[in-house]
Amino acid sequence: MLLAVGFSGVCLSATLLGVWTSTRRDSFLLTWAFGVLLLVGHVLVYWNYVQAPSLPLLAGFVAFLAAGLAFLYGAARQFCSGQSPLRSSLLAGLTVFALEVPLLLAGYDGAAMMVENFGALTVLGLTAWVYFRHRSDAPIPMVALAAMYMACAVSFGLCGLMLVLNGRWTIGHAPQNWAEDLSIMVAVASMTGIGALSLALNQARNAARHRAASLRDPLTGAMNRRALFSRHGERSFGAYMAIAMFDLDHFKRINDTHGHATGDRVLFSFAEVARRHSRTNDDLIRLGGEEFALVMPRITEEQAQALVRLISEDFAATAMTTDLGPLSCTVSAGIGFGHAEGARLEEVLHKADAALYAAKRNGRNRIEYKNWRLVG
Repeated sequence: MLLAVGFSGVCLSATLLGVWTSTRRDSFLLTWAFGVLLLVGHVLVYWNYVQAPSLPLLAGFVAFLAAGLAFLYGAARQFCSGQSPLRSSLLAGLTVFALEVPLLLAGYDGAAMMVENFGALTVLGLTAWVYFRHRSDAPIPMVALAAMYMACAVSFGLCGLMLVLNGRWTIGHAPQNWAEDLSIMVAVASMTGIGALSLALNQARNAARHRAASLRDPLTGAMNRRALFSRHGERSFGAYMAIAMFDLDHFKRINDTHGHATGDRVLFSFAEVARRHSRTNDDLIRLGGEEFALVMPRITEEQAQALVRLISEDFAATAMTTDLGPLSCTVSAGIGFGHAEGARLEEVLHKADAALYAAKRNGRNRIEYKNWRLVG
């Protein structure tokens, strides 16, 4: 059974390393793989201790277990919150091992094993809590992970409890009872389930990350046109909804005179200004080139005009340093409004585009709006 646990751990660690080397992005996989390898070391040393008990082997498997579980705890924190695992892993592992060393040196191997088991209960319980606390990311898988880690924790706790109930402060050999057998079986089952579920969660997170990236403009961080239609394509725009369209004035001239790198800085600057003044529920979209849109739900016509004016004036007042001297840029804007019966996205965009065209035709650096309705 011990060899089965070790073989399962080696396979899991190899899988984790393989997944990590394919992307070199999800560093928690590397932390987790290292933790599993340490647990494999614990199993191998423990197997040798079962055959020929000795103090060095006892100290070895105790150290491997403390370190391995500590790294699993660090990997959980890294996966759930992106925090560095080093400090938490070292703190958890050294705390458990420091409590065991004096007992080992004093000859109380049974007491040291009690500390080992209760330490494992604590660290695995903390790992379960990390996943449970972040269950909102993926409720069912995260709760399942927490449950499996907690099952392992309880199995170690039972091993420690049996030693306490039997008063085994010194043993001289590996303990043999039903709790130890149960712990090994739980470890095999949980390692398999935790490995499969964690890899599936990581794949789902990567897929979600890629979907999010496909809906973002990489230069400005604003949503792209695809995101606009994905998010608002089926939406009904009522009387208190509006879309503003912005076009940076004479942007081609900026690219021709100052270069495309400066043009990119201007685009990014406008997106920053727009985000700074937008409300929480507003969506900024880069439609393409130098054209942007701002979807504004729950807003009156006066509020929409005031918000667009604030963005336009702030952007016009923003100057950036270039090799040819300070550069500032203005923007033309058009606003389209929904209506009480509900308008489709295309209709409101058409209104905003017509208003923007009027602003450009009437001299640029101005705001126009349209509140008429399409017929037919």
